[in-house]
Amino acid sequence: MRGEPSCPKCGGRVRAPGLFSDSWQCDAHGAVQPVQPVVPPSVEALSVAIKRAQVPVWMPWPLPLGWLFTGVASAGDDRSGGRATAVACTGPGPVGGVGEIVLVAEDLGLGLGARYAKVPGLDPGLDVSGPPQAKVVAAGRPTPLWHVAQTPDDRAVFAGEARGLWLWVVGWPEQAGMLLYDDLVLADMRDVGAEVEMVPCGALSPRLLD
Repeated sequence: MRGEPSCPKCGGRVRAPGLFSDSWQCDAHGAVQPVQPVVPPSVEALSVAIKRAQVPVWMPWPLPLGWLFTGVASAGDDRSGGRATAVACTGPGPVGGVGEIVLVAEDLGLGLGARYAKVPGLDPGLDVSGPPQAKVVAAGRPTPLWHVAQTPDDRAVFAGEARGLWLWVVGWPEQAGMLLYDDLVLADMRDVGAEVEMVPCGALSPRLLD
C-alpha cells in the first residue's frame, strides 16, 4: 500500500479518474475509494488523517500501558475525504509477547475491514441472533461486537456498529482478542483535540501494508 493508492478490497493498483470515468477504478472491483499511501506513524500523519476523515478515527485512548500508535491508513479521494480509516496499535500481548490491533471504521460495502480480516465479501456478515462475544466502549457508548467467521487462524476478528458505521477490530495473534474482554475504551480521535499531541508513536505496523 505504500507509495501509490490501492484498492481497499484487494490491495491492487487503481487507476485515477480520467476521460472515461470520474472515479478511481480497480480492474477487479470497478469503482472504489482508493486507499492512500501509508506513511510512517507520527502525530503529524495522524493529524492529517483526522482532518480528512469523514468517519471515526478509532483508537484505544488512553492507550493501554506499553502500547503505541503504529500507523494509520485512509480510504477516499480528495473529493470525498476519508470514507474509511484504519488505525494500528502495538503493545504487550495479553498472554505475553507482542500484540497488534487494527481498528477500522468504514461505510457499508467499502471493503477495507474485510481486507485486513482476510474474509470474503465486503462486510462482516455477522450472525447477531445470539449475544455478542465482546464489547468495547466507543465514544462513550457501550458497543457490542460479534465474532467474524471464516478468518485465518493467526488473528481474531470482531465487528459491530458504532456511530452508524462498521467498526472492525482485528487482532494478532488470535489471543489479542482477549483485550476486548476488559471493556476496551475507544475514542474517536477527531474529538480529542490537543490530546492528539500526546499520542506515543512506534514503528510502522506491517499489518497496514497487507
